[in-house]
Amino acid sequence: MTLSVRLSQDEILLDGAEGAIARAAKALHARQREDGHWRFELEADATIPAEYVLLRHFRGEERDVGLERLIAAYLRRNQGDHGGWPLVYRAALDVSASVKAYFALKTIGDDPQAPHMARARGAILDHGGAAKSNVFTRFLLALFEEIPWSGVPTMPVEIMLLPRWFPFHLDKVSYWARTVLVPLLVLQAIKPRAANPGAVRIAELFIAPPETVRKWPTGAHQHWAWVGLFGAIDRALKLGEPLFPAASRRRAIEAAASFVKERFNGDDGLGAIYPAMANAVLMFDALGYPKDDPFLVEARRSLDKLLVVRDDEAYCQPCLSPVWDTALAVHALLEAGDDESRVRARRGLEWLKPLQILDLVGDWAAQRPNARPGGWAFQYANPHYPDLDDTAVVAMAMDRADREVPRTDGENDAESIARAQEWVVGLQSADGAWAAFDADNAYHYLNNIPFADHGALLDPPTADVTARCVSMLAQLGERPDESPALKCGVEALLRFQEEDGSWFGRWGMNYIYGSWSALCALHAVGTDPRSEPVRRAVDWFEGIQNPDGGWGESAESYRLDYEGFERAASTASQTAWALLGLMAAGETDHPSLARGVAYLTTKQGPDGFWEEPFHTATGFPRVFYLRYHGYSKIFPLWALARFRNLKCGNSRLLRLGM
Repeated sequence: MTLSVRLSQDEILLDGAEGAIARAAKALHARQREDGHWRFELEADATIPAEYVLLRHFRGEERDVGLERLIAAYLRRNQGDHGGWPLVYRAALDVSASVKAYFALKTIGDDPQAPHMARARGAILDHGGAAKSNVFTRFLLALFEEIPWSGVPTMPVEIMLLPRWFPFHLDKVSYWARTVLVPLLVLQAIKPRAANPGAVRIAELFIAPPETVRKWPTGAHQHWAWVGLFGAIDRALKLGEPLFPAASRRRAIEAAASFVKERFNGDDGLGAIYPAMANAVLMFDALGYPKDDPFLVEARRSLDKLLVVRDDEAYCQPCLSPVWDTALAVHALLEAGDDESRVRARRGLEWLKPLQILDLVGDWAAQRPNARPGGWAFQYANPHYPDLDDTAVVAMAMDRADREVPRTDGENDAESIARAQEWVVGLQSADGAWAAFDADNAYHYLNNIPFADHGALLDPPTADVTARCVSMLAQLGERPDESPALKCGVEALLRFQEEDGSWFGRWGMNYIYGSWSALCALHAVGTDPRSEPVRRAVDWFEGIQNPDGGWGESAESYRLDYEGFERAASTASQTAWALLGLMAAGETDHPSLARGVAYLTTKQGPDGFWEEPFHTATGFPRVFYLRYHGYSKIFPLWALARFRNLKCGNSRLLRLGM
C-alpha cells in the first residue's frame, strides 16, 4: 500500500514537472532572438536611471520630456513605503539611492512639495541627510556643486603615472574599479561645472550646510587604523595637490585619456558597465572633445543602448547580459532535451562561438602575461575584460552539446573549448581559487582607502567562481589526481566552506547560490555524496527550506554582522538553485526535493515563466544588487528538467559540471 501510494505521488509529481517543463521550454523558445541569442532585462535599483537623467542635465542636453516622464514613473513606482528608495525589492531605505532619485525627480520637474517628494525628503533627513551619502554619490554632488570637493576623497590623476611596485596601482584593483576610476580621475582634476539648465539644487536634503561638514562617512567594513592612516594621507593630498607640477598633470591626463581610448569598446562602452561608460562621456566633454568627435558620439550612444523603454515607464540598465543569458538558456534547453530545445540550444552556441576572445590580450595579462586569450565576456563586446564565470559556463555548454547534439556539418567546438580551458587554468590564483576577471587581485588593504567605502575595489577569488572553474575542468575530463590545477581548485573550494555547511555566493544571492555552485563542482570531480562536506551542505539546504517548499534568501545575508541564515520569501530562481544543489549531492529522493519541485510546478505562471520581483544576484555586496529577469525563466526549467531526467534514470547527467 505504502509503495503504491509513493509511486502514485512520484507519478503525480513527474506529470506536473513534465507539463511545467513543456510550457517553460516553449516560452523560452519564443524569447530567442532571430540570430540565436537570448538577452533579458538586467535591473538594478533607482541609482542608474537617476544618474542617467542627471547626466543629461549635467551636459545640458536637449530635454526628452517623454523619456523623462517614463523614467519618473519608474522612480515613483520603486519608492518604498518608508519614503526613500531601497537597493533591493521591498528593503530598507538607502541614503545614496534616495538622494539620487530625489535629485532626478526634482530635475525632471516633480514639485518638491508633492506628497511623494515630501516623504522622500523627510526620510532622507531622518537618516542623516545627503551628507551621509557614499563616495560615488558625493562625487556626483560635487560635480553639481552641491558639496565642496573637500567632501570627496582626493584621487590625483597622477595615479596614472605610479610604478607597479607602488602600494596603489591600477593593476592592483578590479576591472570595474579601473574603468570607473580612470575617467573619474580626469573629472576630479578638471572639475567641470554642470550646465544644469534648470538650476536645480537640493540644499534641502542637507541637515547642515555641506561646506561646514568636516567628517564624511567611511565604509562600515573599514578598519579604524587603516581609516586613520589613509585619512591622514587624504588630508595631505588635499593640501599638496595644488602644488603638483603642471607638466606631470598634463602627462597624467593624457595617460588617462589613452587608457580610456585603448579600451573604448565602441558603442558598447568603456568596460561595458554604466558607471564607467558615463564617466567616459563626461571625461571627453571635460577634455573639450567636439560634440561630433567619434569617441564622444559613440560613448554617448552606448548609454542609450542600456535603456528599457515601455509604454508606461522606462529605466536604464547597469549593463547588458547577452552572453550570460544565452549560455544559461542553452544549458536549460539541453536539459529539457526535446528536439526543438536541442536545435535552439545549438543555434545559441553558434551565436556564442565567434564572441570568444582569442587575439586581444586584456588587462588580466598584467598578472598572467604568459596566458593565451580564450575567454568570453559577459556583454556583447568587452574584449579587454572576459570573465572566468562566463567562460566556464559557455565551455561546459559547448562540451555537452558536442556530445548530445552533434553539429550537422560534422564539426565540433573542441578547439574553442580547449582555448577556454587553457585560459581558465592560466588565470588560476596562487591559492588555487579563481576570481571573476583577474588573478591574485587580493590587495585587501586597498579596501580601506577613502574611495573604497563600498568595499568592492578588488576582485579576489571566490567560492562560486572557483566552483564554476572546477566544474568545467572536471566536465572536460580532468581529474584531481592528474591535474594540479584541479587538485588545487578542489582544495580551495573545500576551504571556502562555511561552518554551517554552506558556501558564500559573491555573484548570486547568496549562500544558496554559492552552495549550489559548490555541490555541482564536488559532484563533477566525483566526490562521494556521503562525504562530510556534502552531507553538511545537504543538511543546511534541508534546514533552510521554507514551509511553502521553496527557498529564499535576501540581501541581508551580506551584512557584516551576519550570524547565520535568515529566512526570506521563496523565489523561483533560488528554489531552482537549491534543487540543483541537492540533486548534485545525489538527493534525488529527498523529501525536500519533492517539496521544492511541487513549489515550482504550482507557482508557474500562465506565460510558462515564474514571477520574481526580488533581486537574486549581486553586483557588490551591501552596495549594489541585480535582478536578472532571465533567472526566473531559465533556472526553474533547468531544475525541473534535471529532476525528471534523474527520476527517469538518465545516466548521461553523471559527469556534468552544472
